[in-house]
Amino acid sequence: MSASGGTKAIVAALAANLAIAVAKFVAFLFSGSSSMLAESVHSLADSGNQGLLLLGGKKAQREATPQHPFGYGRERYIYAFLVSIVLFSVGGMFAIYEGYEKIKHPHEIEAWYWPVGVLVFAIIAESFSFRTAIVESNLTRGKLSWTQFVRRAKAPELPVVLLEDLGALVGLILALAGVSLALGTGNGVWDGIGTLCIGILLIVIAIVLAAETKSLLLGEAAGVDDVEKIKGAVVDGDTVTRIIHMRTLHLGPEELLVAAKIAVRSDESAAEVAAAINAAEDRIRTAVPIARVIYLEPDIYDEEAAAAGTNPGRTPGGASESPESAGSAGSAGSAGSAESAESAGSAEASGA
Repeated sequence: MSASGGTKAIVAALAANLAIAVAKFVAFLFSGSSSMLAESVHSLADSGNQGLLLLGGKKAQREATPQHPFGYGRERYIYAFLVSIVLFSVGGMFAIYEGYEKIKHPHEIEAWYWPVGVLVFAIIAESFSFRTAIVESNLTRGKLSWTQFVRRAKAPELPVVLLEDLGALVGLILALAGVSLALGTGNGVWDGIGTLCIGILLIVIAIVLAAETKSLLLGEAAGVDDVEKIKGAVVDGDTVTRIIHMRTLHLGPEELLVAAKIAVRSDESAAEVAAAINAAEDRIRTAVPIARVIYLEPDIYDEEAAAAGTNPGRTPGGASESPESAGSAGSAGSAGSAESAESAGSAEASGA
């Protein structure tokens, strides 16, 4: 996703949630509805979450430093993870507590028109925010289903806003149902049940967000399409004959690290190999523009050693390499040796 698209969705959600939070709290003061109190805290927490996402996006733009040579792109993941914690603790747990108290000590809702009117207003405002998030997501979602988009997106902002807005809309419907049943039956327990359901919903969404952002924090590889583009760009069929093995890692939503051991012809000179590496880096950046940090290590590929599978453990993950990755089994003459890996810098061109 583009940073501008994510920012637009965040700002729309922030504006909607601030207005809704104020309206809900006023409705709570006049009606005494626990659903309205839970929803006002929920909207306030969502507003704080959007603030966290904006702050994370700002901090991620800082230049790289000697202490952080790959930059601060992952700060966006950290702040997205904080959002899930806030949603779980402030939103979910508070709503469950309020729901339990209202079920235990029910009381009638006063001035019913306040909570009903505010909930209708909130549904309209949240629908606007949700529509904005959907429109911005569709610009990058492609053919992915919504579930696939949330699970595979490398930029956390849009999935977070989408899930928050979805949870907010469902929560508003639950609150409206709880208030309506409490008014219709004269039993305030229904208001508490609605509040309890809102809390459970928020906790489920928080857990999903935490799981997805945890994966991003741990470090995810490039998507399947980008990996295939990189593989196609590396090999020129002349000096670079194949990829022995390759690793990719997102340093941030829009910055990718590519590290690969490539096979070159044994009769090429050092100058020819260096020129081939530089050309391969240019092709990679053309195919996948977010591939900004590239390390290519040249080696001599030995088909017999690869077929024999000697020393697959010398290269991390080498034993599980796919045939398309040249069955690297960590073997290419000296390929996969710890000494060769450590001396990669003398024969590679990062071009970063």
